[in-house]
Amino acid sequence: MDSAEFHAAVYDKVREIPAQRVTTYGHIAKLIGMPRHARHVGQALKFLSPQTNPPVPWHRVIGASGTISSRGPGTGGAQNQRGVLEAEGVEVTTGRTGEMRVDLSRWGWFPAVDAAATQQGRDQTGEESSESEG
Repeated sequence: MDSAEFHAAVYDKVREIPAQRVTTYGHIAKLIGMPRHARHVGQALKFLSPQTNPPVPWHRVIGASGTISSRGPGTGGAQNQRGVLEAEGVEVTTGRTGEMRVDLSRWGWFPAVDAAATQQGRDQTGEESSESEG
């Protein structure tokens, strides 16, 4: 799968996430058959054009621990993501160290991974993923 195909697969899968639900970068990677590519999912979403049509609900993808990923010092991206999630009705809390967190047991969307997609991921990487959900 080349980069354009990977990005398209990510965007298509993210569009399936229902409103008021979130999932993880790692789960999207598993769902598209690339279980070792959670960080690449994040990169695909980072480069998403605001003009993409149909829209991609990028804000519904968060880290495996339920945290909204930082966009780096001086950026407002994480706060923006929080605002969009809260506007949908998703509860976002602030942890002891200031991290923004979503309760995955309440708001998580984790459909079963297709066995064919999992096999495709094994075929491309030579082994099953040992990477965590996020």
